[in-house]
Amino acid sequence: MSVRRARDLVMSYGWNSTCYQILNPGIEHWFPSTIPAVVGYTRRHRLLLVAGAPVCAPEMLGRVSHEFEAFAHQQGCRVCYVCAEERLRSLFADSTSHATITLGAQPVWDPRNWQATVEGTSAIRAQLNRSRNKSVSVEAVSAEEAAREPELRRVLNEWLRARRLPPLHFLVSPHVLEGDGSDRVVLVAKHGGRLVAYLVASPVVAKEGYLVELLARSPSAPNGTSELLIDNAMRRFAEYDKSYATLGLVALSNSAAKGIRNNPLWLRSMMQFARLHANRFYNFRGLEHFRVKMSPRVWEPVYAISNEKHFSPSTLYSMGAAFSGISPLVAIGTGIMHAIGNELRGRVGKSGVGKSGVGKSGVGKSG
Repeated sequence: MSVRRARDLVMSYGWNSTCYQILNPGIEHWFPSTIPAVVGYTRRHRLLLVAGAPVCAPEMLGRVSHEFEAFAHQQGCRVCYVCAEERLRSLFADSTSHATITLGAQPVWDPRNWQATVEGTSAIRAQLNRSRNKSVSVEAVSAEEAAREPELRRVLNEWLRARRLPPLHFLVSPHVLEGDGSDRVVLVAKHGGRLVAYLVASPVVAKEGYLVELLARSPSAPNGTSELLIDNAMRRFAEYDKSYATLGLVALSNSAAKGIRNNPLWLRSMMQFARLHANRFYNFRGLEHFRVKMSPRVWEPVYAISNEKHFSPSTLYSMGAAFSGISPLVAIGTGIMHAIGNELRGRVGKSGVGKSGVGKSGVGKSG
């Protein structure tokens, strides 16, 4: 009942790009008593982490936020709005009891102009031609059918095994088809009759658009498969006369450099270190390069906003725990061990073993 009620509100008022993701498993819902609104959140110790922003009419945003923070205070908790966007940042811009940091930025397209984008971007055309030359095909399936399809689970598992960190949670969970997905768009890519990749997009009703929240591909997928899925998604959104599409947050994005410079010094230092040294665990640069190649119309900054005077390291730690599902220190340690294993396997491959096919997983293809 809670999810159904939340879904109705999301499909009426959802504005933040992450709005539909509050219907994913593991997200709790809070409803004010007298206002049509919902807040999706998860709890980490004494912090309630909101998935994006409250879902409500824009004129009610301040009141709903105030009531939710009062609800949190009654439980001895603070609040942090994670992956919030400009509407909420503007609301708290003059607040002395809220601290805002810039996490990164998300690329945005107008699907109605996608054909012109393709015609004007040789990198996109080249990747699309590669996938088409390999006879990769794309078709739509219902979210209900996708949730039951074992081939999608196989692709997801292959994709996750190729990544450097354990699966993430909260707003970046890869298991998006396990929740209420009746409004989602699901596209699958096939090569030689075998499913090799799929894309899941969720509606952002108040922006007349979609968030591409998951794009999973098998290492065996031909180059250009990801681009072909995005191309098909954009054309479908245009057929729906949608004016907004995003591929979601790119943490530490260069496009958010101005906002990141306003973060606290300790956080700027951590972000700079992560940008320089953490790429072996999480492909920040690769994610951004892929999105830049797709020629977005604009990059929108994405924030975390906490109801404290200064954004604290403990809040950042709790955010990390929500995304990793475990202690961030354990997650980093696991990533380090995974990276060491990959590097050792790479050295074995360079010594000649790879010539027989060992180690040629296909990971690293641009599409």
